[in-house]
Amino acid sequence: MSTTSADTTAFSLAALCTGMGVLHFVKPEPFDDLIPPKLPGSARFWTYASGVAELGTAALLINPSTRRLGGRAASALFVGVFPGNLQMAWDWRHKPWSKRAMAFGRLPLQALLVAQAEKVHRAA
Repeated sequence: MSTTSADTTAFSLAALCTGMGVLHFVKPEPFDDLIPPKLPGSARFWTYASGVAELGTAALLINPSTRRLGGRAASALFVGVFPGNLQMAWDWRHKPWSKRAMAFGRLPLQALLVAQAEKVHRAA
């Protein structure tokens, strides 16, 4: 069985989601700071919920029989966490330039991640 570009993308996205999902539980504090204050409930709840979503998405992406759904789930996840990236950019707007560059650089990265997730969805 040959590995396609979409398979490689699915594995890469799954690795990213797995790593970030685990980090949400191992070191939740930085993620808590990304939660927009307008969301109901505690920031920690949303941190853990997004960690579960990342791990679930990774599982869907790894399995060829659920990869199509995984691609769509990854798209939704990457769109869903975008407000957190906006919150980070806002909160870090007065930080040193290196931190501002990282915070603002994350914004267009989300569009790339959504495009890659849709590639997986279409190819599966």
